[in-house]
Amino acid sequence: MPVEPYGSWSSPVTPHLMTAQSTSLGTPIIDGDLTFWTESRADQGGRISIWRRDGAGELAEVTAAPFNVRSRVHEYGGRSYAAVDGVVVFVDFADQRLYRTDPAGTTPVPLTPEGGFRYADLRLYPEQGLVLAVREEHQGDAEPVNTVVAVDLAGDNPTGGSVLCSGADFYAAPRLGPDHRLAWVEWHHPNMPWDSTALMTARLDGSEVRDLTPVAGGPTESAIYPEWLPSGELIFISDRTNWWNLYVWNGDSVRALHQAEAEFCDPPWLLGDTPYVIIDETELICSWRRNGAAGIGRLTLRSGELTPFADSGEPGSLTAGAGRVATVMQYEDRPQALMIMELEQPAWTELRASGDATLPREVISTPMPVSWSSKAGPVFGWYYPPVNPDFTAPAGTLPPLITRSHGGPTVFSTAALRLSVQYWTSRGIAVLDVNYGGSTGYGREYRERLRGAWGIVDVEDCVAGATAMVEQGLADEARLAIEGGSAGGYTTLRALTATDRFTAGLSLYGIGDLEALAKDTHKFEARYLDGLVGPYPEALDTYHDRSPIHHVDQLSAPILILQGAEDKVVPPNQAEMMADAVRSKGLPVAMVIYPGEGHGFRRAENIQAATEAQLYFLGRVFGFDPADELTPIPIDNLQDVVRDPR
Repeated sequence: MPVEPYGSWSSPVTPHLMTAQSTSLGTPIIDGDLTFWTESRADQGGRISIWRRDGAGELAEVTAAPFNVRSRVHEYGGRSYAAVDGVVVFVDFADQRLYRTDPAGTTPVPLTPEGGFRYADLRLYPEQGLVLAVREEHQGDAEPVNTVVAVDLAGDNPTGGSVLCSGADFYAAPRLGPDHRLAWVEWHHPNMPWDSTALMTARLDGSEVRDLTPVAGGPTESAIYPEWLPSGELIFISDRTNWWNLYVWNGDSVRALHQAEAEFCDPPWLLGDTPYVIIDETELICSWRRNGAAGIGRLTLRSGELTPFADSGEPGSLTAGAGRVATVMQYEDRPQALMIMELEQPAWTELRASGDATLPREVISTPMPVSWSSKAGPVFGWYYPPVNPDFTAPAGTLPPLITRSHGGPTVFSTAALRLSVQYWTSRGIAVLDVNYGGSTGYGREYRERLRGAWGIVDVEDCVAGATAMVEQGLADEARLAIEGGSAGGYTTLRALTATDRFTAGLSLYGIGDLEALAKDTHKFEARYLDGLVGPYPEALDTYHDRSPIHHVDQLSAPILILQGAEDKVVPPNQAEMMADAVRSKGLPVAMVIYPGEGHGFRRAENIQAATEAQLYFLGRVFGFDPADELTPIPIDNLQDVVRDPR
C-alpha cells in the first residue's frame, strides 16, 4: 500500500462526480397512482423541475425548461408546487407567478398576474376550485407584506388572489379542513417561527374568515405544522415541553399524542415541509430526531404507540395516499433516493435515485457520533476519519482536521452521506461536523443556548470540539482548519479573530459585519439578530464587539473567502471588506467571487471550482501536495505556514 502524507491521497471523489449526472430530489406528492417530485440539477444551473411517474412506471417531466419551479418567499422559498387529480400548480422562479397544467400535460397557463407577488406553501383544493398559499407582496422599497391568499384555480386572479389573513408579519401552513375550517400559523417580528408563533383557526366564508380561534402558541412556544383530521380535529407540533412533539386539538382542549425527548420536525426555514402525514382517523406516519439520529414510523393516534419502520434512512418531507407513503431518504453510505412504501407490507422500494454517482463502500468514511464538554454543557457532532483503502499515512503523523460549523445557525448537521465531506476524508483529511449550542434536534433549551450568544457559544463549542479531537489523537494540532457557509462562515471568521485555536479558515459567503447584516438583509431575517445578538441599534456595541471585521488585528491564520456575486442574504461587500482588511494586515488571504451565484452555489462549474479552490488553498498553507491537478488561485501574502510532514 502506497505511503503518502495526509491530504496527498488520490481520490475517486472528484468535484465533477459531486455534480455530474446527479440531482437533488425533493417534495414528493402521491396523487392516486401518480407520484410527483422535484429535481434540481447542478448541470442545469440548479434549475428545479417537477417530474411524474404513473402506475405503469412511465416517467415524464411536467415542467420543461425554461420553467424553474422555485419560490422566493422569505428568499429561501418553500413548497412551490401542488398536485391533485393530475392538476399541477407551481411557482416559476423567473417571474414568481403561479402556473397551472392539466393531466394531459398542456403548456402551463399563468393563474396570477405579473408584478410584485411571490407565492409558497401551496395547497390545492379542487372541490373548492382554489389554491391556498402564503403570498409575499413586494412594492418598491417598502417592507414586503405577507398574507394568506386563496387563488381561483380557473380564473386569472387580477389582484393576485383573495386575501384571507393579514396583519401579522409572517404566515405559514394555511390548511383547509372539514366544514370550511381554516388553520394557519402566524408570527411577528422580532420572533422567528422556532421562537414564538400563534396557531389559529377560523371558519372560511367565501373570501372572509370568521370566528377566529387561537389553538396554541405564545411567547415561549413554537406551534407549527398543522394538519386536519377527517373528523375535524387538528394535529400540530409544539415545543411546549422543550421538545417538538405531536399534539391534537379537538376544538376545546389539546392533548399530547406521543411525548418523547425527540424532535418530530425540523426548524421551518422552508415553507410547506411535511414532517408527518395523516393516513386516516386512526394513524399517521411521522419522522423524528433523537440524539442526532433520524427515524420514521407509524403513530397510532388513540394509544400514542410509535412503531419505527425497519431499514429506514433519514427521511425528508413526507407524502401519503392510496395506501402508500413516500419520502426522499438520505443514507450514510449511498446517495439520496426517492423511496416508496406500501403500508400493508412495509418495505421501502427505490423509485428514483438522485444520480449515478456511487462510491465503493470501502472508500466511504462512516460518521462517528461524538460529544465533548464546553462552557454551556455537552456538545454533539459527527467525526469523519480519513478513509482510503489505497493509501496509508507516514507512521507517527496525524491528519489535518476541518471543523465544520453549519449555517443557519438554527439548523443542524446530519449523518447523511455528503460528497462534500467524503471529498476531504478520501484525500486523508478528517472532518468534525459540529452541532454547536443553538442547533436543532436536541430540544428548545439546547437551541436557546445561542440566544444572545451568537459568536460566543458556537465558537466555544467549535474550539472545544477541535481541542477534543486533538486530545484524542484524531487530529494534527498544527493543521486545524475551520470551515462554514453563511452563518457557519460567520462562526469561522469569528473563531479566527476571537481565538488562536485554528491555523486556517475557509469562509463561504460568510458574515464579517453583523451591523451590515442587520441593516441590509431581507424581511424574514430582518430581526433574527435581535434574538441571537441583541436588538439593533440598541445593542450596537455588542454588534461591533462580535463582528470579525472589527477584530482583524487579532487574526493570525490564513483565510480563503468564497462568495456569490448575487447574494441577497449576505451581500458581497462583506466578503470584500473582510478580504481587504486581512490583506492589509499582511496575512495570507484569497478571495473568489462567482458571478451569477446567490446565497449558496448552484451551478456545477462554480461548485467544482469552489471545491478545488479550498483544496488548493489548504495544500499551500498546510504544506501538502494534493494529488489532483488544480487550477491555482491567487493567494496574497502567502507564506509557508506548516511544513510538509515528509
